[in-house]
Amino acid sequence: MCCARAGIAWASVGIPQLTRGLRGDSLSLAMRLALSLILSCRSQMEMLLRRSSILSKRCIPAVLALPRNLSSLVTGDAAFLEAVDIYYDKAAALASPTPDILAQIKGCNNILKVQFPLKCSDGTVELIEAYRAQHSHHRMPVKGGIRMAPNVDAEETMALAALMTFKCALVDIPFGGAKGGIKIDPAKYSTGEKEAIIRRYTSELVKKNFIGPAIDVPAPDYGTGSQEMAWIKDTYEHLQSTDINGTACVTGKPLEEGGIHGRQEATGLGVFFCLREFLDDEGLISKLQMKPGIEGKTIIVQGFGNVGQHTIDCIEDAGGRIIAIAEKDGGVVDETGKGLNIKEVKDYFKRKGTITGFPKGSTVEDSSKILELPCDVLIPAALESQIHSGNASFIQARIIAEAANGPVTPAAEAILEKRGVVILPDLLLNAGGVTVSYFEWLKNLNHIHFGRMSRRMEERGKRVFLEALELEFGNGNRLSDELRRELVKGNTEVDFVWSGLEETMLVAWDKVKAVAAKKGCNFRTAAYLIAIERIATCYKVSGIFP
Repeated sequence: MCCARAGIAWASVGIPQLTRGLRGDSLSLAMRLALSLILSCRSQMEMLLRRSSILSKRCIPAVLALPRNLSSLVTGDAAFLEAVDIYYDKAAALASPTPDILAQIKGCNNILKVQFPLKCSDGTVELIEAYRAQHSHHRMPVKGGIRMAPNVDAEETMALAALMTFKCALVDIPFGGAKGGIKIDPAKYSTGEKEAIIRRYTSELVKKNFIGPAIDVPAPDYGTGSQEMAWIKDTYEHLQSTDINGTACVTGKPLEEGGIHGRQEATGLGVFFCLREFLDDEGLISKLQMKPGIEGKTIIVQGFGNVGQHTIDCIEDAGGRIIAIAEKDGGVVDETGKGLNIKEVKDYFKRKGTITGFPKGSTVEDSSKILELPCDVLIPAALESQIHSGNASFIQARIIAEAANGPVTPAAEAILEKRGVVILPDLLLNAGGVTVSYFEWLKNLNHIHFGRMSRRMEERGKRVFLEALELEFGNGNRLSDELRRELVKGNTEVDFVWSGLEETMLVAWDKVKAVAAKKGCNFRTAAYLIAIERIATCYKVSGIFP
């Protein structure tokens, strides 16, 4: 273990010195060789640890977990939290608030670290490390997901919490930003062990007053889903049994536990709405010498999880061609020229648990290479810092639509923009998830689902209207039963949710586009600027307590 850590430490110090003076292809080659060396050292250490009895096998991935900013260590790019600060500072230079208010908006208000024991199914005891960051309390409650991954740390959690603050402000949702993380590889734990971890983590949040419908409302993130949210809700309601709004303590729950229709698709659908609007804008798309519309556009997606899959579904329905998909264990590239058959890819993924080896496509073992293939739109929908100064020069996409949080580093952004690549920022594109979480929170506080009080009334009104039209102008003719049912149908919960999501995303996109044009900046800077001004206005109107 010490040797492995020493190897990474040597790389983080030595690589910048080794690559000093190198430029262009020589620099990229040196960076790639350095990365290969680090990964090779890690593989050798993993093999040695597996042969020994010092650690349980499922602890080994956590011990050897490479830092999430490994590419940053090798390339010299900013780490995730530093990258968020760089993007913020760039927008703050154009903002009207005074430096003291800008400093308050930028800083993370609270960071909680907890450690607790887990009694494993084999009788051993393991120490679990977890975090919860509350970036800003300018609006309450604060809101943000909980992820489970072996690379979770305080800086990553604070960076994600900051993004949540600015994201909520951008799309005008009344939450401050927060984020949580549990430092485990969920694939290595049984369902019972994961439940125990989630329940204990929730109890720690309750004790520290870091959760509650009016305080801090978690949601799913990388490595978690609706089942984990159901455990959080149940634990909170047991510990806070007098809270009548307890169901609203967490969002992303199963429908049976107070969830909302459309939450699963929300982030991917939000990505699609913004990408569609950009591609339909003749003024913007003509600058890239492309034809308007999503139909026929070639798309590469990195990440085949919840966000990636639902984004792909929307794009395919609109006529876009998915020519490649990248996952952590490899990827698949279309060979037909017509685009991958997504239904068949999904069926294969369900059977095999991977997209590699898909028979109607070419498998690529190094998924990072897929990002460098020619395409119209590249959609990183995985983790942060996937496009950095080491590979930005090789990216051939004309548009990058950030479905993940922080997938492009500041150094990479500079390289890409010099080459004319347009970046649609994460701050806007992946705000669909928190938007629909807001709707779920409202549903829980109101204790009634959307449409329950209005659907039948709408249908009766439409039916009377159609009958009047037929009587007055139909000359004895009637509409077909199928058309009548379609016209009379009242709005269901999912209709309200998707309509509200589209309205939220399109209003925010129009604002970002207008500010970018007015200030002469890119879309990311415009998005941050809008968020900063809104938060500053909140402080100005509300004042500062005490």
